[in-house]
Amino acid sequence: MNEQAARDVVLVRAIETADQGHALLSEDDRRYASRSATELAQWQASHAGAQVTFDDFLHQRAGQILKRMTERCPAFAHFFQATSSLRFFWTALPLTGLLAGMFLDRITDPHRVDLLSAPLLLIIGWNLAVYAGLLVWPWLPFGRLNKTNTAWTRWLAFGKTRLPRKLPPVLATALLAFTTAWLHLSRRLVLARLGRTLHLSAALFAVGAVVSLYGRGYLSQYAAGWESTFLNAAQVHALLSALFMPAVAVFPLQGFSIAEIEALRFGNHPSSLGGARWVHLYAATLFLLVVLPRLLLSSSAHWRARQWSRNFALDLEQPYFRKLLKTQGGAPGVLRVLPYSFSVDEARDKGLGQLATRLLGEQARLMLRPPIAYGDDPRDALREFSPNDGDTTLTAVLFSLAATPEKENHGALLDHVVAQSARGVAVLVDTSGYLARVGAKAGGQDRVAERIALWRQFCAFHGAPATFVNLLQPDSSALDSSNELALSAVK
Repeated sequence: MNEQAARDVVLVRAIETADQGHALLSEDDRRYASRSATELAQWQASHAGAQVTFDDFLHQRAGQILKRMTERCPAFAHFFQATSSLRFFWTALPLTGLLAGMFLDRITDPHRVDLLSAPLLLIIGWNLAVYAGLLVWPWLPFGRLNKTNTAWTRWLAFGKTRLPRKLPPVLATALLAFTTAWLHLSRRLVLARLGRTLHLSAALFAVGAVVSLYGRGYLSQYAAGWESTFLNAAQVHALLSALFMPAVAVFPLQGFSIAEIEALRFGNHPSSLGGARWVHLYAATLFLLVVLPRLLLSSSAHWRARQWSRNFALDLEQPYFRKLLKTQGGAPGVLRVLPYSFSVDEARDKGLGQLATRLLGEQARLMLRPPIAYGDDPRDALREFSPNDGDTTLTAVLFSLAATPEKENHGALLDHVVAQSARGVAVLVDTSGYLARVGAKAGGQDRVAERIALWRQFCAFHGAPATFVNLLQPDSSALDSSNELALSAVK
């Protein structure tokens, strides 16, 4: 599906996940959206002579639900239909670069070509530094950090769009979850567009500088020369020879000798003319070292952005989509649970079954494996276990909040399962036992909160965010929208 369709689908997923109490969308609303989407997808496919795809169904269903939401909630309609300032930004920045380059002559002498022109040397030097930075950046320790929830990435993804004030709490929670999820999903697309714009702006800035050089040359007589307190003619000759070497090699431009450079020192020959020769050298150098590489980089980024925008990838193996796939006759989802040092009794087994239904649909099945003993080597305990089994929709490791997480035991199991899984692994932490033991005591709630924070930090460190559930009361447990998204999006 394309970017807009994926954005609608992710938004609807956030709304349905947050609306567990059906305050925004009733079960009839959701069934009607699914039926209508199926019919519309089949009609469009038959009209085009193609097969119905799950992407088409998701797109049509998202459109049906968003239409209903905009009719019921005017504030949401304003958010959903708000125009972004991003189109102006993507266009204005390159034009600003072009104009800035054209007015470069305002900070230089309009009647001479300085062989050591600071603005022109700065343009070339900065761009060469950028190319070097692009080559070494991925290899730097901080170059691979994946920070998506920053102010500038949020602005690049959403523009000046803000959440309306008068929104139902559930809908406000859904929109916040959507913005977080979309920032993560669209990061590479946003960065590709930013790279395309910045490279194009740099190229147009250099074009503007060249236009400025030639434009002034038609209206005034250039005097070429140089001056320096610390450099002599030989050093200036070596510097300019290296700088103009690509231009002289590619274009039919004349070189220069040390004697010519010495003769062009402003103190020796104040009336030196012949500026056109040096204008051509600088223009050709800017074209080869700045304009051409930047245009190639911009074209590459534009191609990537266009490909990703047309084929926006969503992980359709997540439980939310598996649950919807069932409405099209797909196989029922399977939740496989790996308890660690934790015996699941009948009541908690029933709670896991209800949790599987909430995540994967009414026909979902629970596959509860025998518990792994405390201290067992994960490689031995899971010797015959395959986390990528095609019959399993989601694999979850189950811990008890009453246990204290240990790197050499709980952490070793998480590291092993996460490393083996290509689909992602969820972590369930049952709070029922610990709540029953300390929850009612003085300061018990604080101890529970501290233990939850400890488990959350521990699981995040091992690359598997935790979801906290009360298996004795799964319907009233804190499986909110943020938890459920974390459960289904672990990678």
